[in-house]
Amino acid sequence: MRIIIAGAGEVGTHLAKLLSSENHDIVLLDQDRERFKQDVASFDIMTMVGAATSLNDLTEAGVKKCDLFVAVTPEESANITSCMLASFLGAKKTFARIDNYEYLLPKNAEVFQKLGVHAMFYPEMLAAKEIVSAIRHPWARMWFQLCGGEMVLVGVKVRENAFIVNKYLSELNADQKKYHVVAIKRNNTTIIPNGSHQILANDLLFFAVTKDHVNEIPKITGKKTFEVKNLMIMGGSRIAIRTTQYLPDNIRVKLLEPAIDKCQKLAEKVPSNVTIYHEDGRNTDFLIQEGIEEMDAFVALTGSPEVNILSCMAAKRFGVQRTVAEVENMDYIPMAESFDIGAVINKKIIAASNIFRFLLDADVSSAKRLSFADAVVAEMVVREDARITRKPVKSLNLPSSITLGGLIRNGKAMMIDGETVIQANDHVVVFCLDDALKNAEKLFG
Repeated sequence: MRIIIAGAGEVGTHLAKLLSSENHDIVLLDQDRERFKQDVASFDIMTMVGAATSLNDLTEAGVKKCDLFVAVTPEESANITSCMLASFLGAKKTFARIDNYEYLLPKNAEVFQKLGVHAMFYPEMLAAKEIVSAIRHPWARMWFQLCGGEMVLVGVKVRENAFIVNKYLSELNADQKKYHVVAIKRNNTTIIPNGSHQILANDLLFFAVTKDHVNEIPKITGKKTFEVKNLMIMGGSRIAIRTTQYLPDNIRVKLLEPAIDKCQKLAEKVPSNVTIYHEDGRNTDFLIQEGIEEMDAFVALTGSPEVNILSCMAAKRFGVQRTVAEVENMDYIPMAESFDIGAVINKKIIAASNIFRFLLDADVSSAKRLSFADAVVAEMVVREDARITRKPVKSLNLPSSITLGGLIRNGKAMMIDGETVIQANDHVVVFCLDDALKNAEKLFG
């Protein structure tokens, strides 16, 4: 597949690296030569100096034979314009990064489709929704709904007192009809497990579970469920604004922002349950004065990943049960995990998750790249005569890097075992390591 990425900033460069590992033909386009980072040279990526809104530059980049055109420049108008031009010149699909939520409203989708902008994403909005999900489910490291919410992928760090610690997966077979352990993250390694794998304390487990049994996961992993009623947010970014707008009204929010001009603008945009403080969240005396010890959750959304991680660690020492940190530096994500930061938000990974759906030939309803696991979970719709329908799952000889979590058939959620025969039109939850995505796709095509 030939892919042109317009914009060599952090998001564009990260996407180019990820997609190059899938053996796609990648062209990274930017009018500023200085934006091409040196580490791009080690990947199979073609770089080109040019403007995303120039017909000549787009033609030279090969847009006429382009399967997917992704516009992720800092300018929303340039992204939309370049997608329109790319579509006009022959690009099959276009994808634009935007900053205006109104463009995503259903009533406007058809307008942009006619203009040649086939899909759009607003990273700050998606990040805010992930934060709200982390607040709503404070016992989980990750919560991702599939199949219209009938199936959930939950990431949970196992406590030492958990029922399942030191047990082999084969011993949990009686419960496999309720959930399926699709992956184990241990230290820096992601394992697609089988019955012979043992669960250890501090493992990060990923469960595929039906919505009817999701409440059993905290019980078996040693977690306690609780409701977040008091929340402190550090940093008045666009993500912070969106987060406050998506949170339930019954959560009392304290938002800390050190810039006075920003505080004045925030006051016009946040709901009435949010109190804004002109203060630096690193001021320990102020945090104690404003009741950090009484907070149920703490979210750090400054522009510094180091500050966000350290602030969450400090909040934990004050007894805050749930912390969330925005960590845009990919190298810091393993560190955040080792420091037991509850949830990590990364816009580059969020962007990649949205674009993955466009890269699969199989029908995909949703897909997500996991920041903690170097893996992908996808909801795939089974086509007629697909290879995966020909035998029971136990006879398919699936690669060790792929596992099937569960499925939706005729609106009913069910777990998958060795005797299951996948049928056409089933919605199947597939979990696989990054390098196995294409193999998973072939099974459903």
